Amino acid sequence: MTQETRPDVVWHTGHVCRGERAARLGQAPLTLWLTGLSAAGKSTLAFALERALHDRGRACYVLDGDNVRHGLNRNLGFSPADRSENIRRIAEVARLMNDAGLIVITAFISPGRADRTTAREIIGATSFLEVHVSTPLAVCEARDPKGFYGQARRDELADFTGVSSPYEAPEQADLSIDTAQVSLADAVDQLLQLLAGPSAQR
Repeated sequence: MTQETRPDVVWHTGHVCRGERAARLGQAPLTLWLTGLSAAGKSTLAFALERALHDRGRACYVLDGDNVRHGLNRNLGFSPADRSENIRRIAEVARLMNDAGLIVITAFISPGRADRTTAREIIGATSFLEVHVSTPLAVCEARDPKGFYGQARRDELADFTGVSSPYEAPEQADLSIDTAQVSLADAVDQLLQLLAGPSAQR
């Protein structure tokens, strides 16, 4: 029994299985987990991929870091403990959406390897593809669209990844994309190829 499980909480199995839902949608449900520094291009990639998949008749949805913190995770800060809980909740949501037959694209800094490992375990290794948006820190900081890097350098923003908090890059990502070197169109093509490849059919 996991620490979160209570003896008075029982999982109810429905009458429609994941395979039936996937067959109805004509797709293999999985989660594409985009990780990388702030301003690396995760959200831009995620929403561009969503558009491309939708135009190809796929049922998909983006779970974006900022968007999720407007509702589901609005009570969480950016301490290590809160970051871990943020990722755990997102992974649980992604798992449920995969069970519904959807392709899920997440865009989260998710700086800790252990937290991403937890996400993989929750979602299931056969349904989890990790993409490192590997844009270098110097490029991300030069972009700084929200001004966060500047605030962090002035000690006005605590626990900011890449400046006052570490980022642990994936050791064996399914794909690595540097948005400073690859155009958005080419990056989306790489993601589509990943989704169409053997690893997406595991």
